[in-house]
Formats: sequence, C-alpha cells, structure tokens
Amino acid sequence: MGIWATGSTSAALFEALGLGLFALITDLRTVRPREERAVSASGADPTALVVAYLSELLALEQRDGFLVREIVARPVGNPPTALVASVRGEPFDPARHPRGVEVKAITFHALAIDLDRGRARVIVDI
Repeated sequence: MGIWATGSTSAALFEALGLGLFALITDLRTVRPREERAVSASGADPTALVVAYLSELLALEQRDGFLVREIVARPVGNPPTALVASVRGEPFDPARHPRGVEVKAITFHALAIDLDRGRARVIVDI
C-alpha cells in the first residue's frame, strides 16, 4: 500500500503526501480542522526528508490519536532537507471517523520523489 502524490511546488507536494497518509487512515471528509499543531522534520536529502516528515505525521496519529485535515508545509533548502509544517485537524472520534488502514511505518522501499516534476511515491508498512 502506498501514497502517490503530485504538487506544483515542493510545498504542495509535501502537503499532498501528508494528506495522502491520512486519507489511508480515515475518510478526510469527516475530519474537522479544529486544532493546530506544528511538525518539523529533516533529512540528509529529499528522500530521507519524506520519510522523516511522514513519520512525524504518523506519530501524531499513533501517539496522540490526532487526525490531520489541512497542512501548510514550508520546505527549507534547495533541494529541501528540512521542513516545518502547520497541521490542522482533530482527535480521532470513533463515532465520526471511520477506520481505514492501520499504517505502522513509513518505508524507504521503492520510495521515489521527483521535485522537478512534482511527483512522489511512498510505500507504507501496514
């Protein structure tokens, strides 16, 4: 199982990857952007940054039960090796949020990111 994302900028691509992760976990239409959290990540290169960033987002869900609905990402560097993001969402509510796939981890397996074309593919461990 994986996430395939596109974005016209590196920020848009990282935002799409994050929302793609949460779209696996639940139906995003049921998540309200009620609370804001900050997320930061860094990596030796864009590939490592993708894994670190998505792992930080996944930790919000696994540790805090927090589901993300909106993301504003600010990549740092060219190519980006760090990222700061503002995410909005709410805690998981079993009465309103259907359970999708339980994502256990983000992997490097077959990960591909093309910043020039604004495309990325990430395989997740379920």
